Amino acid sequence: MLRAVLLFPLVCLALLSAPFAARAAMEIQVVGGSASQIAVAMVPFQAAPGQPVPALTEIAGNDLERSGQFRRVDAGGAQQPVSPAQVNYDVWRSKGTDALVIGQVAALPGGRFDVRFYLLDAVKRTQLAAFSYNISAAQWRATAHQIADIVHKKLTGIPGAFSSRIAYVQKQGKRYELRVADADGQNPRTVVRSVEPVISPRFSPDGARVVYVSFEDKKPVVYVQSLQDGSRRKVAAFKGSNSAPAWAPDGRRLAVVLTRDEASQIYLINADGSGLTRLTRGGNLDTEPVFSPDGKTLYFTSDRGGSAQIYQMPASGGEPRRVSFSGSYNVSPAVSPDGRFLAYISREDGRFRVVLHELASGQIRVLTDTARDESPSFAPNGQAVLYATVQGGRGILGAVSVDGKTRARLSESGVDAREPAWGP
Repeated sequence: MLRAVLLFPLVCLALLSAPFAARAAMEIQVVGGSASQIAVAMVPFQAAPGQPVPALTEIAGNDLERSGQFRRVDAGGAQQPVSPAQVNYDVWRSKGTDALVIGQVAALPGGRFDVRFYLLDAVKRTQLAAFSYNISAAQWRATAHQIADIVHKKLTGIPGAFSSRIAYVQKQGKRYELRVADADGQNPRTVVRSVEPVISPRFSPDGARVVYVSFEDKKPVVYVQSLQDGSRRKVAAFKGSNSAPAWAPDGRRLAVVLTRDEASQIYLINADGSGLTRLTRGGNLDTEPVFSPDGKTLYFTSDRGGSAQIYQMPASGGEPRRVSFSGSYNVSPAVSPDGRFLAYISREDGRFRVVLHELASGQIRVLTDTARDESPSFAPNGQAVLYATVQGGRGILGAVSVDGKTRARLSESGVDAREPAWGP
């Protein structure tokens, strides 16, 4: 079903105020990994009294393992260096270690901490990075994610995405919650709580705002909300349906899908709700727009060829051109940060799965092995795709590496998760 048809029924109840409430975190299960994983030893940092838990190396190590690119080496034993001068490389090479992370935490006045860490190449016996942080306890997990990002970048040449965030909608009974969490599902905050559906969250390019569709006005309306102070505004509340918002790379405009004139059509609108411009025309169902990274192209879903397929057109308007040709049903496009790939949902033999489409060659790769996938979204570094699926009759979130070799499941007991988006 296309997004403009909308996935939930209207229910006539009131919106409940719950700005930025903390909620339970998701659990992650990871399966698979790259055939050539980098062996990293995360040596527990010298601890400080009263430091938060879990340890920085545990959080960062979990991040690296979740990517599928790294394998953790057992850091137990007599050698527990906290500075490069203390490292016996022969010991670590005998364990099969490729790289070594060491460091220390010291307590500072006012409940703050000094964190110092070193990344060492165990093969070449050289130092690759050294960083220090002066942090509060509230910055503990964020610092661990930054450490993992640095290790990922230094050892693979590709930035990590562990410091990024995800947005998703949780449904429990008749209650919907729009949440924002760390990329590992921890530190979730409830941005909006409602007894009416909330769908289609998307981060602004700078990560300071989120756009979404709410049914609180007895119909779908597009809102933009600040993630700093919770303030929000209606951006699209026209006659009929207002849905499927997507940010332009400049953060000043949105593409939205409206039925104000006829069947679902794509429009451009400023992020403050002004300057509405229509882009597509005709009796076709055009929906799910998404901008290319340079802002010059829109990809979208349309039935103009007789079945749901992916099309592209200039973001300023123009003649659409079909992009997807493999299969009879392809919807929900997402564009990789480098513009090389599309991820979308393709139906084959009754199964809805995430596929990766290389735009230059047209090659298609199926990334998932599930059957009811929806709403793909690329990680900020382009190395993984977040999506929603169903497992055991319950909605969960999934993440898969772009080579299809590493899969993760993010879920919370007793609730359905859906409508995911990955952001900065």
